[in-house]
Amino acid sequence: MSKTPNSDFSIGTRITQIGRDPAKQAGFVNAAIYRGSTVIFPTVSDIEHNRAEFNYGTMGTPTIANLENAWSELAGAAGTVLSPSGLGAIALALLTTLKAGDHLLMPDSVYKPTRLFCAGMLRKIGVETTYYDPLIGADIKTLFRPNTSTLFLESPGSQSFEIQDIPTMTALAKKQGIATIIDNTWATPVFFRAHEHGCDLSVEAGTKYLGGHSDLLMGMISANEAWWPKLRETYDLMAMLPGAEDCFLALRGLRTMYLRLKEAEKRGLEMARWLKSRPEVLKVLHPAFPDCPGHEFWKRDFTGSSGLFSIILQPEYTKAGVDNMLDNMSIFAMGYSWGGFESLVIPFNCAEYRTVTQWQPGGRALRLQIGLEDMDELKADLEQGFQRLTQGV
Repeated sequence: MSKTPNSDFSIGTRITQIGRDPAKQAGFVNAAIYRGSTVIFPTVSDIEHNRAEFNYGTMGTPTIANLENAWSELAGAAGTVLSPSGLGAIALALLTTLKAGDHLLMPDSVYKPTRLFCAGMLRKIGVETTYYDPLIGADIKTLFRPNTSTLFLESPGSQSFEIQDIPTMTALAKKQGIATIIDNTWATPVFFRAHEHGCDLSVEAGTKYLGGHSDLLMGMISANEAWWPKLRETYDLMAMLPGAEDCFLALRGLRTMYLRLKEAEKRGLEMARWLKSRPEVLKVLHPAFPDCPGHEFWKRDFTGSSGLFSIILQPEYTKAGVDNMLDNMSIFAMGYSWGGFESLVIPFNCAEYRTVTQWQPGGRALRLQIGLEDMDELKADLEQGFQRLTQGV
């Protein structure tokens, strides 16, 4: 394998090559796991002048560097740092661009723990957050203030799946010197090239499709040339790095991520189309469907879709009916994560925490993650669940 993978290769080929170098690994295909805190310097001069690739465990290890370099290559970034979780990555990105007295713009459809971080930690350090309609597009400029330092984006929106006009919004922010951060977990760089669409920092939860097996917590933050030194400085000051075994699992997951994402896309679309035909379903919220809010931006900017989407049930179904449906599923389990091999479903209600947009879907909402089980058996599991919607309520 070449030291630098050929950039002319397809993403499916490059993803098998990046972040490893058998010539430096005694010929082994995969790199070793480096665990450690102490780094030995051979001379006084070396330690006084800090001559070492890694001078202490908090600065990273070869295992961590392999994953960082691989993700930078995949994301088209100047550099990447890692975090022990997706939320940790979001926090690290925000702390890179914000300071006391700054103003932050956050979409109303954002991942709920991000909201909690804004209301808790950021408020404590004197950062004011304003929430905006995720479909605001070019009108985002009406919310810019002299102290607005950061525009946060999440596309599609958490649970409700609005697609934002990222290129328009990042271009307007750039004109005002406002940093842009995107949570790109749903699409990953495989389906959406965040930096090419103007985002300064891109955050992904490697917990999801990078790990792929529901046994890993991981976050990645990649940055463009302008923001990479600042991101790395914040990371070094906090030393918030994941463990070696987690990085090894992430590198292992990377090798099959493209294939798993393509399969997730295929399965997600098949299930979404089937559910759209069901009489129990009022609507399907899937970015690839024309009636999903912002679909035109997905069609323009994205190259694919993953296996996570939501459905809205017909208005006559009650909470008791939904509980009866979900409590007795045979294959679909209830859990908050996604991107693994198992199928998941959760009920949700965005109205409980939105502040500038109204969540009035017309019925009770479910978010589904389509896993790797037999598709006919998954459909049968949902069909039996739909039968329980009206039983015993």
